[in-house]
Amino acid sequence: MEKTEGEVLKEKLFNNRRNGWEDLSEEERKEVFKFADEYMFYLNQAKTEKEIVTTSKDILLKNNFKDLKEVDSLNPGDKVFWVNRGRALYMAVIGSEKMENGLNIVAAHGDSPRIDLKQNPLYEDNEFGLLKTHYYGGIRKYQWTTIPLSMHGVIAKPNGERINVSVGESEGDPVFYITDLPPHLSRAQDTRKLSEGVEGEELNIVAGSIPYDDKKISEKVKLNILRILNEKYGIKEIDFTSSEIEFVPAFKAKSVGFDESLIGAYGQDDKVCCYASLRAMLEVNNPTKTAICVLTDKEEIGFVGVTGMESRSFERFIVELLEKNGESYPNNIEKTFSNSRVISADVDAGYDPTFSSAFENYNAARLGYGVCICKYTGARGKSSASEAPAEFVADLRRIYDENNVKYVSSELGRVDKGGGGTIALTFANRGMEVVDCGVPVISMHSPYELTSKVDVYNAFKAYRGFLK
Repeated sequence: MEKTEGEVLKEKLFNNRRNGWEDLSEEERKEVFKFADEYMFYLNQAKTEKEIVTTSKDILLKNNFKDLKEVDSLNPGDKVFWVNRGRALYMAVIGSEKMENGLNIVAAHGDSPRIDLKQNPLYEDNEFGLLKTHYYGGIRKYQWTTIPLSMHGVIAKPNGERINVSVGESEGDPVFYITDLPPHLSRAQDTRKLSEGVEGEELNIVAGSIPYDDKKISEKVKLNILRILNEKYGIKEIDFTSSEIEFVPAFKAKSVGFDESLIGAYGQDDKVCCYASLRAMLEVNNPTKTAICVLTDKEEIGFVGVTGMESRSFERFIVELLEKNGESYPNNIEKTFSNSRVISADVDAGYDPTFSSAFENYNAARLGYGVCICKYTGARGKSSASEAPAEFVADLRRIYDENNVKYVSSELGRVDKGGGGTIALTFANRGMEVVDCGVPVISMHSPYELTSKVDVYNAFKAYRGFLK
């Protein structure tokens, strides 16, 4: 039947967003599922920011990237990376144009909300060995009780020895646990606000309960735990002082739903964008503008610290690229930055129909519709926002249309409900045009977050199109 004039006009003028699954060929659908399987494998290998760097570095080395410190000069097409203290990773594919004409940068973060150990964590109470913790990032504390936790991290000793620790991921490993009250005893706890249902000082990790066999000593359970740690890692209690020990959910990344269209996993904020941008970099060859990918640290606590985007370590990486590309002269880094464009590759809150009142229907990020372009972040009256220029967003739309990328424009919930910030601010402060663009996530910051496989694949296509 022939379309009416109104139907034709509506089709032409409306922003007709379509579910990303509907337009896929059978071959494309297979590619989406294959990419998702590879992403889930990556997630299971890399649950912390340090593991993200180690795993990603191994992938880069297998794909002809070289450590920048081993390279004396750079030429178009060269592929290099630089590791910042084992917790952040910067990589580049050198373009045919001078770097001062601008860089194309995609930047994600490898840290995720978690439970850290305090510096003096181990104690015994009523013949239970327990570990004191300090949560990292914006968690809902009650979600972290009564789930299996794994231990990851590093212990540094004064003699220079560095001991990597991972317990709870391999089959047969023990896991760890934070207790909670049973409903029979929780009447007082039930009267607390939800945000105070479990307090920070109540997030104590169960570490053991067998006493050391010696009737003449006290704190027998604590001593037995220290004995085990000493035999396995050669450490003493004082060595916790110079350690970075993190506890994360011991769950594996899995397909979710009868149709297996979704991915459930810990840390998808923002490891989903780490993986998508890393995979995109592997397919960038001989670009016009130098392509940069950043996997940074400390985003969840304000971009701070020597491995966060507020530090000058990123400048050091770019200065070294300029020097080895023969472009070292005064103020050139400022000129380079002012001509550069950045995608802050971070996730958005995916629309959850169970809690629909938290979202504004017309600007919500729906799973299955591709990547989300978030023109500005911040809270309420755009407080602490980095707003992308309209011209940059328009050019990004052109790139995505040319590369068949599914995308929507979104905001993080209702205007007065909350909001959030990303590392976009740190790039804008350096004089670069920047826009947020990432994958929608349901139950963000929870121990097990939800994404759509078709969105993850479109993120890869989006970053690849921009970097190329």
